Amino acid sequence: MTATHARSHAFVPIRVLLAALAAGLPCGPAAAEPLRAVVELFTSQGCAACRSADPVIGDLARQPGILALTLPVTYWDYLGWKDTLAQRPFGERQHAYSGVHGARQMFTPQAVINGSASTVASDRAALEKLLREANARGGLPVPVRGEERDERIVIEIGAEPVPKADLKGDVWLVPVLRSRPVAIGGGENRGRTATYVNVVRGLQRLGPWTGQAVRFEVPRTAARVAEADAWVVVVQGTVGGRPAKIFGAAKGPGL
Repeated sequence: MTATHARSHAFVPIRVLLAALAAGLPCGPAAAEPLRAVVELFTSQGCAACRSADPVIGDLARQPGILALTLPVTYWDYLGWKDTLAQRPFGERQHAYSGVHGARQMFTPQAVINGSASTVASDRAALEKLLREANARGGLPVPVRGEERDERIVIEIGAEPVPKADLKGDVWLVPVLRSRPVAIGGGENRGRTATYVNVVRGLQRLGPWTGQAVRFEVPRTAARVAEADAWVVVVQGTVGGRPAKIFGAAKGPGL
């Protein structure tokens, strides 16, 4: 579907220890394998074509090396059903991506991989191909760790392995709702109950990132917004003020 409405554990792997040492991060037991990809799904409860993307993203979300996020958009609300999870900034983020990727129009369901490539999210073969290519290019090279300590969230970002003088980026705290079934009462998906996973409930910029190691602390309440019950951290470069390549990410407790 396009915007013109054309339907369409105690063991710690050596590589983890070496990455942590190289980045200046303290070493400790690894809760999960490092993330190698971030997949953002732009979708809408009002888009009939989106239903086929839900199981694909659900499968990806269960893979330990992948962070799959659902970002519901508002621009299909006029079709007869107002998306109950959508936020306008998600459509703005998708639009900003289209400028970086050179896309002529926005569409749903769209998957953006590591901020650098996109495809139709329901096309499992194309999505898996892009994930293999991203992994071959080094995946997410910057180590990121986030944990809860008492009433604080402590986030530690490593350094870019190949420093670049002009590198610009941001560190984001992303509150998420791990799972939400929605009974859709109107529009193209009327009568259907859809289950969404890792639904983004906000995008909170913690500060700039220029390729150097950095540390942030924020209250735990910063991630408990709009029914969010978990959180992730994303380190993302920018090009002309637009979101670009994702350099690193981490899942918080419970994901």
